[in-house]
Amino acid sequence: MTSQLPRRLALRGDLLDFTGMPEWATIETPAVRFRPDHWVLIEDGRIVGAQPAAQPPDESWERHDYRGRLVLPGFIDTHVHSPQIDMIASYGTELLDWLNTYTFPAEMCFANPAVAHAGAARFLDALLESGTTSAVVFPTVHKGSAEALFAGASARGMRLVTGKVLMDRNAPPSLCDDVVKAERDCVDLIERWHGVGRNSYAVTVRFAPTSTPEQLQMAGQLCAAYPTTYMQTHVAENRDEVKWVQSLFPEARSYLDVYTRAGLLYSRSVLAHGIWLDDNDRAAIRDSGAQVAHSPSSNLFLGSGLFDWNGAVQAGANVSMASDVGAGTSLSMQRTLADAYKIQALNGQRLTAWKALHSATRGAAQALGLEREIGSFDIGCTADVCVWDWARGLVAERRDQLVRDLHERVFAWLTLSDERNLVAAYVAGVKRHAADAATAAQQEVALPA
Repeated sequence: MTSQLPRRLALRGDLLDFTGMPEWATIETPAVRFRPDHWVLIEDGRIVGAQPAAQPPDESWERHDYRGRLVLPGFIDTHVHSPQIDMIASYGTELLDWLNTYTFPAEMCFANPAVAHAGAARFLDALLESGTTSAVVFPTVHKGSAEALFAGASARGMRLVTGKVLMDRNAPPSLCDDVVKAERDCVDLIERWHGVGRNSYAVTVRFAPTSTPEQLQMAGQLCAAYPTTYMQTHVAENRDEVKWVQSLFPEARSYLDVYTRAGLLYSRSVLAHGIWLDDNDRAAIRDSGAQVAHSPSSNLFLGSGLFDWNGAVQAGANVSMASDVGAGTSLSMQRTLADAYKIQALNGQRLTAWKALHSATRGAAQALGLEREIGSFDIGCTADVCVWDWARGLVAERRDQLVRDLHERVFAWLTLSDERNLVAAYVAGVKRHAADAATAAQQEVALPA
């Protein structure tokens, strides 16, 4: 795929993004910005405006006509494991057994630099193939696995948040580091990659059971010393996990409190799962400005539990959307959001298309403090743009013909579509993925510059 940046690029289609946060269970909302048959204008890799198709840009723009197709900001996946695509769809266990049986063996392979680089390239291309242009990523404990991700994302122009995983107990010896070496590796990675291009470092604690109190303290000190870094970890995913944490940290009020005591709960904390939190925990997340990275497909697949999204909303906590591959079963954000709808239905709630889609675009960007860069078509944002077919296949095409309003159409699209609907993915104004050559001519009408 081309890596050349056209200075002035115009894409025509049905533009959909958000200007604010949709309310829970509300379909009619001013937060939705839908501009059917418009041009989105991109200059030097950034959004500079939009205008109706009836007012086409002049010939100084490189124009690509995707009329009749849905144009969205690139998706943002706030929790995903890059090495775990090697063992996605593994059968039969809950979280703790699953880690020992499948996850840790897969991650051991990334000690080999060649495996790490090939795995990073495969993972990043798979994200783009699914319409995800930004991600918060767990690599492995190996320093080289984080370096490979940073380098690969830089080559593709993607927004990436990642960092070497910290584990110094309760894991295979080959996946354990020590406090001194881990700190040295983190500092080196921060100083070489954090804030370089579109890369950000995340102090990455696997989860409390695999870090000693000394390592957690070191991680908190790193966050304090480098306050613009992120922190990512898992919390309260599985009931047996919660009990284990209670036995390992009896002095802590709750699982979340383990991180709070170590200085790991702040506005840049990304907390995966958060199913088994209480009201005090939700209030702490709200007050800190941290976020819960909801991972619905993973929660269903491992039988971890049903996340109370509305409860988090009522408590004022930020919630973003995450595939959590490989416990999640697809990098497709549409499949992930469809599973989120099912979880809320089991909770007696109804998740609207607007609340769902917002959590994987502007909402995720705001939770990460990146709303001026990603997640919308606001002027000045980086032009991470994905073009989608509204429907693929006889069933979806028929459903699309019968929709009565915009919400119904978008909800049907979220439910019935996946990466096969993706026509093109642009990252910072550069086309990084397109449908196969056999159908490309039918999906895009390119106009001369």
